[in-house]
Amino acid sequence: MTSVMGMAEMILSETVKSTFKDAAHKLTGYRRRDFMAKVAEDYFNGSARKVETFMGWNRDSIQLGLHERRTGLICVDNYRGRGRHKSEILLPNLEADIRSLVDAQAQADPKFQSTFLYARITAYAVRVALVSQKNYDSEQLPSRQTIGAILNRMGYRLKKHKKPSP
Repeated sequence: MTSVMGMAEMILSETVKSTFKDAAHKLTGYRRRDFMAKVAEDYFNGSARKVETFMGWNRDSIQLGLHERRTGLICVDNYRGRGRHKSEILLPNLEADIRSLVDAQAQADPKFQSTFLYARITAYAVRVALVSQKNYDSEQLPSRQTIGAILNRMGYRLKKHKKPSP
């Protein structure tokens, strides 16, 4: 008698296998897990390990999909909780403190052609001022480049507006 692996290899040709992989690649979240679990149930007797070996899919995702199909409960992914949050979220007073330092050094475009303000202070100087005047710890503050990005998000530009040539 042939093994389940041999049966799956006979049933699933390379074109069917590539179609399954393409379909799984286009799906996301619980829909993808549900599809992978359905393939595992239909062709591999519900064995996540065999599906991993034959299809190359993640065994943990398949097992979670099988569990979701068995219980009827869908696990919710926390995509918002992933990654690094913006410095303004991690340090809630940072934006107000930067604004208080930069507003005294900012000027508007003389021709009012843009809504951005030209800041006559560098991002490095803002970082140094935050440490010395606002008592931030140098370790907790973002880098000079990040402070420059924060200034840009706040509507400040660190480069002077170019005068039109005659």
